[in-house]
Amino acid sequence: MRMESDTFDELDLRLLDALEINGRASFSRIGAVLGVSDQTVARRYRRLCDEGGLRVVAVRDAERLGQDHWTLRLRCVPDSAPAIAEALAKRPDTNWIGLAAGGTEIIFGTRPRSPGDRDDLLLGKLPRTPRVLEIHAHQILHRFYGGPSGWLRKFAVLDDDEVAALRPEPRPATSGPARIEPEDEPLLAVLERDGRATYPRLQRATGRSESAVKRRLAALLASGAVYVDVEYRSEILGYPTAAVLWITTSPAALHRVGEALATHDEIAHAAATAGPSNIIATAVVRNTADLYAYLSGPLGRLEGVQHVEASPFLRRVKQLTYPSPGR
Repeated sequence: MRMESDTFDELDLRLLDALEINGRASFSRIGAVLGVSDQTVARRYRRLCDEGGLRVVAVRDAERLGQDHWTLRLRCVPDSAPAIAEALAKRPDTNWIGLAAGGTEIIFGTRPRSPGDRDDLLLGKLPRTPRVLEIHAHQILHRFYGGPSGWLRKFAVLDDDEVAALRPEPRPATSGPARIEPEDEPLLAVLERDGRATYPRLQRATGRSESAVKRRLAALLASGAVYVDVEYRSEILGYPTAAVLWITTSPAALHRVGEALATHDEIAHAAATAGPSNIIATAVVRNTADLYAYLSGPLGRLEGVQHVEASPFLRRVKQLTYPSPGR
């Protein structure tokens, strides 16, 4: 893959990739790997934040935590979808929201904190929401690509040595399942807004010592309960077109197709689901012609694919826990 942008260049892409590998790496460490000064990294970082929508945030990995998570698809009365999407964006259990289908469709992800919260949303609030005509709920069963595996890795702008130099120091594997304890909530409340928050700031927010904060954050990251992700507008890289793909395969082909999708450059996320389709994927491409070429080519040629529906995004309303900036 290659970047096509008149505003941002290869160094910006390398910086984004470095942050995707280690979102908390210092500017001096990133600069040493990229071969530029830490002042240059800081300047590029600020510009990406101001002009490219860059945010570095901590994300709870629902799959590693064994938590319920869903993708929902709402069909709405014309002109009502933006207001409904804005209301959904205020809910703490929604983590991304997009408008599609000419503005009459809302697609969003939700991670209910409890079965009660899930039932309140799926069986209570949404069915009673005026101007919602249809609800399709897809429970996520297995992730093929996405989460800690970022789309930028498919550009391969950093070599293996550079990637190794950026990765956090390895920690011994933790025993038992990944867990987030109640006392971790103040720490995560800050990191979900700013994944690069300094240790002194985290110390003030938690009341723990700086060394205790460092140990606990390192343990959360090592266990996979939490990962640090980057949000940005893909159009700054020359890829402004994104679409959710609703894919139906034969049961025997489900895993094989999902694994194949994970290798495709166009796919930023893919997961097996329960619901009307059995795979949901997000494709990111340069234009509608490239989307057509992907649907009719690499995706269309996969053995076992029986049906594909594409829902191009019109606008992102929320990403990575909080409403998207500049929307």
